[in-house]
Amino acid sequence: MRSRLRGAGAAATATALVLVGSWFGYQQLAGPSCSGRIQLSVAATPEIQPAVKAAVDNWVADGAAVGGTCIAVNVTAAESVEVAAAVASKHGATLAGVGQASGTAVTPDIWVPDSSTWLLRLKSGGATALAPTTGASIARSPVVVAMPEPVAARIGWAEKRLAWTDLLGQVNSSKPLRAGIVEPTQDAAGLSGLLALAAAADRAGGAGSAQAQAATIGALRQLATNRSSLRQDLLARFPRSSDPAAMATGLGAAALSEEDVIAYNSTKPPIPLAALYLEPVPMPLDYPFAVLPGIEQVKASAAKVLFEVLTTPSFRNRLAAQALRGPDGTWGEGFQAPQGAPSRAGDGPASQGAAAGLDPIAIQQATTTWSVATQSGRMLSVIDVSGSMKQKVATANGATRLQVTVAAANQGLQLFDDSWAIGLWTFSTNLNGPLDYREVVPIKPLSSNRDALRQGLASIKPSNGDTGLYDTLLAAYKKVQEDWEPGKVNSVVLFTDGKNDDADGISQKDLLAQLKKLRDPEQPIQVIIIGIGSDVSQAELEPITAITGGRPFVTVDPTKIGEIFLQAIALRPPAPR
Repeated sequence: MRSRLRGAGAAATATALVLVGSWFGYQQLAGPSCSGRIQLSVAATPEIQPAVKAAVDNWVADGAAVGGTCIAVNVTAAESVEVAAAVASKHGATLAGVGQASGTAVTPDIWVPDSSTWLLRLKSGGATALAPTTGASIARSPVVVAMPEPVAARIGWAEKRLAWTDLLGQVNSSKPLRAGIVEPTQDAAGLSGLLALAAAADRAGGAGSAQAQAATIGALRQLATNRSSLRQDLLARFPRSSDPAAMATGLGAAALSEEDVIAYNSTKPPIPLAALYLEPVPMPLDYPFAVLPGIEQVKASAAKVLFEVLTTPSFRNRLAAQALRGPDGTWGEGFQAPQGAPSRAGDGPASQGAAAGLDPIAIQQATTTWSVATQSGRMLSVIDVSGSMKQKVATANGATRLQVTVAAANQGLQLFDDSWAIGLWTFSTNLNGPLDYREVVPIKPLSSNRDALRQGLASIKPSNGDTGLYDTLLAAYKKVQEDWEPGKVNSVVLFTDGKNDDADGISQKDLLAQLKKLRDPEQPIQVIIIGIGSDVSQAELEPITAITGGRPFVTVDPTKIGEIFLQAIALRPPAPR
């Protein structure tokens, strides 16, 4: 059975993408004899690696060569999340929920992840050096909901077609189905299931409605109760006995790939899993063939022929042995289809990849909402109330910058569960006597502080002062440091629409020096600054956030602040252990 393992720091291969070209003719590149050697490296996700390696070994044995030079190919198994982390690190991209790449990454010429969504997330996350096209698909595995067969039978698995709205109802019922998920920020099948559930909530309650948001958050928190970073660990939670107690305490459902279910059932477990092909059909795993641009021409030519080798009928049969389908959703000889499996899975041209037509914003919203709704933290929120925050926003029906900011904070408050501890400050200049800042609500758990925060946000009014940014940041950092809490990400999140403007305050040089002295690697505090409008200087903010392991987020359009706030929270590092 395959295992998609997530390392504590992701490690592997850096890559980028080009759409593989046309068939050059195998006979043109392979001859009866050749000299020298060109090494072509391929990193493939573990479940497809054996099929790719077998096809490659056969190709090389038959005399793969370019211009009389022999081709040697090394095919290694590499977890998609690990490769993605390395790519993000190399290209300065940010991926919600994905850890840092380790220093042992090896760069391949070709990468075969399990899903085009990795390529899409990297591109939208800031990896601008990546080519705009995704790799063409070489295999496919539908994303299904795996359930113990007795559980599936109770909800009518064999008698009727089921939809994602049916699953949503089961998860959010008074006696909820014990559903689990592999971390969707680290797992493509989990992400596909998350997107499908979010869409089901929109259909049930109306897109963007309070009812839809409540249904989504409820489902996310139920899933989070049984989430796992390790696929094998999640699979181990399914009941191993028909004993009522085991069935009651075991996992009842999880979004997995069809290949996962086939591999699990091949071990002959006491309680087999049913694969439910819910409607609408979710995004499948599509295994794109992505080539690093800029490699030598001789390698590029060999890669194009290798792609053709991996799209032949014989390769489809190799895929079948690994419980995978061909890129068009049909299967090869020996494929053991689960009960109810469609003979053709997927509904788009395979050459376009599963992510074709998918809105990157939908993926970003899903991953950020998941991260915010399911993690725990301790945060001091600091809101600028200087005079410039009175400025009206043309794209917000005349609301002021401050009103837009407060609305974004209220929106975020709905997503945070009671395990969060949050406090609220405001700042300007001389806001509280000689102090530039004022405590509105102290940092306390939301279990006892949520109403106070709502009232505090509602009470915020703009001042006529300037922007005492540096003094406020330093004081906020010290405040969070006073009662630093282990097991959570401790952070300061500051909203501002301008540069530091405080003649009586400390300088940026003094602020940086004091932050360096205060910083404790054993008790890290992350500073995130969210800049609103055209008066914010990112160059001014970056040195401050760099010292604390945070980053600035700047938007010219204040109406985007809600999205940016969620992104900022979601991209925080994992809490220290």
